[in-house]
Amino acid sequence: MQEDEVYLSQAIERELTEVFSKLSKKLKKEQITFLIEKMRELLEMVKKVSVSTCVVLSRDAKDDHYLSLCKEVEADFLVTGDKDLLSIPPEALKENGIPCRILTPQEFVERV
Repeated sequence: MQEDEVYLSQAIERELTEVFSKLSKKLKKEQITFLIEKMRELLEMVKKVSVSTCVVLSRDAKDDHYLSLCKEVEADFLVTGDKDLLSIPPEALKENGIPCRILTPQEFVERV
């Protein structure tokens, strides 16, 4: 069985932290505790990367840091449920030097 590597940049880590802050107002304390624990486990497994590449391609500029990370690490896949990222044509990725395919979590699991 092949193991995949998961990468994380500072920008994405900041975004995740902001999401948890917003969720804390909507979820119960035990749900937040569970999510924080899962996030800690994930952070122990990821490879943190400093991104020097700047890609401007997504129709939502906030998503460009994901594409920049993919280009930086020469990722095979970007797994997301984000419709803006999923709408990017594979040709546009290649034209911008991004070697990955953008898949939904379900598509990724089915592929593995």
